[in-house]
Amino acid sequence: MAARVLRARGAGWAGGLLRRAAPCSLLPRLRTWTSSSNRSREDSWLKSLFVRKVDPRKDAHSNLLAKKETSNLYKLQFHNVKPECLEAYNKICQEVLPKIHEDKHYPCTLVGTWNTWYGEQDQAVHLWRYEGGYPALTEVMNKLRGNKEFLEFRKARSDMLLSRKNQLLLEFSFWNEPVPRSGPNIYELRSYQLRPGTMIEWGNYWARAIRFRQDGNEAVGGFFSQIGQLYMVHHLWAYRDLQTREDIRNAAWHKHGWEELVYYTVPLIQEMESRIMIPLKTSPLQ
Repeated sequence: MAARVLRARGAGWAGGLLRRAAPCSLLPRLRTWTSSSNRSREDSWLKSLFVRKVDPRKDAHSNLLAKKETSNLYKLQFHNVKPECLEAYNKICQEVLPKIHEDKHYPCTLVGTWNTWYGEQDQAVHLWRYEGGYPALTEVMNKLRGNKEFLEFRKARSDMLLSRKNQLLLEFSFWNEPVPRSGPNIYELRSYQLRPGTMIEWGNYWARAIRFRQDGNEAVGGFFSQIGQLYMVHHLWAYRDLQTREDIRNAAWHKHGWEELVYYTVPLIQEMESRIMIPLKTSPLQ
């Protein structure tokens, strides 16, 4: 009898021990699940660093950022000239380009024409405006094909060039309209290659940033590319001289908010370039 009681108690004690021990058998699976859950959260967090969340938009950035009141299209030309030909190149440009600019039959305007002073040497830069957008550009190109003087100019010019490049641009809605100004001035063309998909962000930040750079009337024009090298932004500035440029740029850092806008726009840039340019005598921007 006593033996049976002891065996029953022993069995009950053993059963209780097994019941208490049973949850421990789940620990390996719990550890596996917990580890897997942590890895999933870590993977999700890491992915969030590299995957940008973009608000869906129902319009092209060109329509969102460009001036609505105008339909102007701009062409920016870069001509790399043989060093020994730069003087002759400037001479024929000053003879021919103003005639196209002044002819009322051509819906285009020569905004400015320069030589690069600091930056890529022996380089000419021309900025044209086409009043009426792409139809105006097509009209001008068609008319120039029948302009004997222009065809002779192009032939003579081709013998002086090492390379040439152009871009078609729109102007940012929040920038000044580039209009003729008296001189003497030097001009800075700051060109930014943005990361694809960041044009809207750039425009949103610079719509606020431009107010910090208006005190000296140095802001001439701001443009973004449509054809040619894409996601390119060009800011055109005018200064009396290099020291004035330095003083104005340094003064911006003392204005509350400028440093924050620079902080947020710098990561959007892949490459950037600055040209200091001198206007030709016939340039509307002096």
